[in-house]
Amino acid sequence: MTTEIAEKLTSKDFASDQEVRWCPGCGDYSILKQVQTVLPDLGRPKEEFVFISGIGCSSRFPYYMDTFGMHSIHGRATAIATGLKATRPDLSVWVITGDGDSMSIGGNHFIHMLRRNPDLNVLLFNNQIYGLTKGQYSPTSEQGKITKSTPMGSVDYPFNPIALCLGADATFVARTMDRDPKHQQAIIKRGYEHKGTSLIEIYQNCNVFNDGAFEIFTEKGSKKMETLFMENGKPLLFGENNEKGIKLDGFKPVIVNVADVSVNDLWIHDESDLVKATILSRFYDDPSAAGHFPRPFGVFYVNPKKATFDELFITQIEEAKNSYGKGDLDKLIAGRETWVVN
Repeated sequence: MTTEIAEKLTSKDFASDQEVRWCPGCGDYSILKQVQTVLPDLGRPKEEFVFISGIGCSSRFPYYMDTFGMHSIHGRATAIATGLKATRPDLSVWVITGDGDSMSIGGNHFIHMLRRNPDLNVLLFNNQIYGLTKGQYSPTSEQGKITKSTPMGSVDYPFNPIALCLGADATFVARTMDRDPKHQQAIIKRGYEHKGTSLIEIYQNCNVFNDGAFEIFTEKGSKKMETLFMENGKPLLFGENNEKGIKLDGFKPVIVNVADVSVNDLWIHDESDLVKATILSRFYDDPSAAGHFPRPFGVFYVNPKKATFDELFITQIEEAKNSYGKGDLDKLIAGRETWVVN
């Protein structure tokens, strides 16, 4: 239950007294700023927010928030956050993680969190590199990536985070980027409003070990042709003047010139359609390839009907109390079936 606050907070109220120690120019600064800007508008006291992180550059985040928080174990922030939300459903619990923390050592915890659907807000910083350990390739690094651990180029196929999350039955899946603060704020607010696990992938530039990884999506000269900003109920358009569109030929997406087709032929984005969200998640081609699709940003999919893990957990406890009253630990340990051995 949200507590009323006497006066409106500001972004400064959410900034801790700790010196921010990311590399100058790191995209993490933008994400921190946008979160601190959004939180005052949510109308909750600082004491109701908790930020939990794992290990990695992004995981320093809780130090810089003047809220409760925990810098936890590598890959385990999702498990700790799930436990916290189950026992303190009144809190707004946020998970801060990176592409290495969540999709490598934390992969199992990550997908099972999405499957369970606790009411958490997950910000996945994706810079396609291991930044904290000085530049090894990560689970999202592109094939052929030359790094300190892959001097001849990575032979691994990268994870597609959005497709992975949809496959794990996530109930809110979105993507934004560090260099688009207004869009980032809007998506973070949408994620907070969702009841269930909101997963937001944020393209985050590592200017030391992987500078320019997302430049084609952020620079003025290429952004309009390379990005597709999805809005629920609106056609999928892109280009310098939205002259390009996406239509479906059966289940096959096709790029068309808007002037050559009827507006009724264009693909209208529907956040509730899992099948079409899955197709959009596969707009993940090599940006340098001819005829590639633009990269989608915004909300891919929302399912508000799936009950949350914390709701089910608490309901089961209440049902047990009502059905059995005071528990008997000896009976619980013995189980329902016993054998007498003569």
